[in-house]
Amino acid sequence: MQTRRFGRTGLEVPVVGLGTWSTFDLPAAEEGLAARVVSAAFGAGTRFVDSSPMYGRAEGVLARSLGPRRAEAIVATKIWTPSVDVGRAQFAAQLEWYEGHVDVLQIHNLVAWRDHLPWMEAARDDGRIGVLGATHWNSGAFDELAGVMRSGRIGCVQVPWNPAEREAERLILPLAVDLGLGVIVMRPFGEGGLLRRSLTSRELAGVGAASWPEALLRWGLSDLRVHVPNPATGDPQHARENAAAGDGRVLDAEQRALVERTVVS
Repeated sequence: MQTRRFGRTGLEVPVVGLGTWSTFDLPAAEEGLAARVVSAAFGAGTRFVDSSPMYGRAEGVLARSLGPRRAEAIVATKIWTPSVDVGRAQFAAQLEWYEGHVDVLQIHNLVAWRDHLPWMEAARDDGRIGVLGATHWNSGAFDELAGVMRSGRIGCVQVPWNPAEREAERLILPLAVDLGLGVIVMRPFGEGGLLRRSLTSRELAGVGAASWPEALLRWGLSDLRVHVPNPATGDPQHARENAAAGDGRVLDAEQRALVERTVVS
C-alpha cells in the first residue's frame, strides 16, 4: 500500500485506514471478529487505525485485536469529554491499551478543546503522544475548527468528506495545505448511505475498481490534499477490498465526475 506524508508531522501514513465506529463496540465473546478484521486489513497493507472513547468498547477491543501488531500500527484515537479529569483518565487508559504511546491524539468534535490542549501538549512534549489533532463531524463547526488549525497547536484534522459531503473543500482542505496539516477523512462512505448506489460492472472496470466502495475511496484519494480515509468495517473481506484502493492509482477528472454523478443522481 502506498503512503503519504502526513502534512509536516513527519509521519508517513498508509493511504487507507481502518475506522472502528460502530463496528468494534463488541462484547467480549465477539471480539474475535475484530481481530479477524484487523488481521485482514494489516495483511492488505493497512497500518492506520482510528478509534475514540465515544465508540463504547472499541478502543480496548482494537488494542486487543492489534496484539503484537501494535509496534507497526499508527494508532489514532481521541479525547471526548468536557472534563479535564475525565480526559486525563481516558488518556491513561489509552496508554495502557497502546503500550505507553498514542501516535495521533485528537480532540473529538472540539469538545472543551481549550481545556484539553495544554495537558495534551505536555504529554506530546514528553513523548507519550506523537501528533495532536482535532475533529468535527458538522460543517457548521468548520469555522471554529479553522481557528484551532490556525493556532499552530495541532498537526492534523479529521472531517467528513465524500462525493455527497463536499463542505470541507471550502475552507478546511485548502487551509490544511497552507498550514501543512495532515487530513484524515471520516465518513468516506457517508456512514453507509453512499453504498446504496453503484456504478455498473463495466463502469467499475473503467475506473480501475473491483467494487463500488473501492471506487469511492479512489475518488477521495485522487485529491492529494487528503492523506488517509478511514472506513469502518466489521467484515474482514470488506477490509481487504477497501485496502485495494491504496495501490496508488487515482481517478482522472472524468472518472471522478462519473462517481459524483452516480452519488447525486
